[in-house]
Amino acid sequence: MKLLLAEDDQHLRAALSEALQAAGFTVDAVDNGVDAQHQGLHSLYDAVILDLGLPQLDGLSVLKHWRSASVRTPVLILTARDHWSEKVAGIDAGADDYLTKPFHGEELLARVRALIRRSQGVATPTLQCGAIELAPRTSQVHHAGMHVALTAQEYKLLHHLMLHANQVISRADLTEHLYAFEMDRDSNTIEVFVGRLRKKLPTHRIETVRGLGYRMVCEAPYGSPAGGG
Repeated sequence: MKLLLAEDDQHLRAALSEALQAAGFTVDAVDNGVDAQHQGLHSLYDAVILDLGLPQLDGLSVLKHWRSASVRTPVLILTARDHWSEKVAGIDAGADDYLTKPFHGEELLARVRALIRRSQGVATPTLQCGAIELAPRTSQVHHAGMHVALTAQEYKLLHHLMLHANQVISRADLTEHLYAFEMDRDSNTIEVFVGRLRKKLPTHRIETVRGLGYRMVCEAPYGSPAGGG
């Protein structure tokens, strides 16, 4: 899963980036509203963490511009403790949730995970496809009750495919979600990661759709227990 973090406080931005990456997210971090607005318009994200007190362009203006441009990415706004009016303005402008500073890191992670689940119409905290279970809170994957050891990139790829189960996801989309914007990107590596996942999980679960991309094949409705295999 890929996030945009817009926070001007250097220490908080660094701490949040580290915590989010440790939790399995790919993070693009910016320190001002102009860069935040640009990234939100031109890159794909599963959610955005947006501080309203950004320099150059405030977070509320950024959010309004995104929504007017039909950017529907879920947004969690960060506000100062006593600025209740900011919370109201943020929600009215199209924010999906808010968190008041100071906050606990685990609460931020829980709210971000919930935002992403709701945006995909997923009700349960654990993702399931057949006998494959993925727990975003712990970044753990099990198959038929047995732990499956995955690298960070393998986990991110599987998480994205399972979140969009039974949908065709292009290599370009997968590449966009696996790598931060400052990193070199090579869509050919996606094929390598898919090959590794197929060796660790039932091969038929990840289907190649020639010329289009990949699809996580699950018999049951997403978020519901599916058949074995």
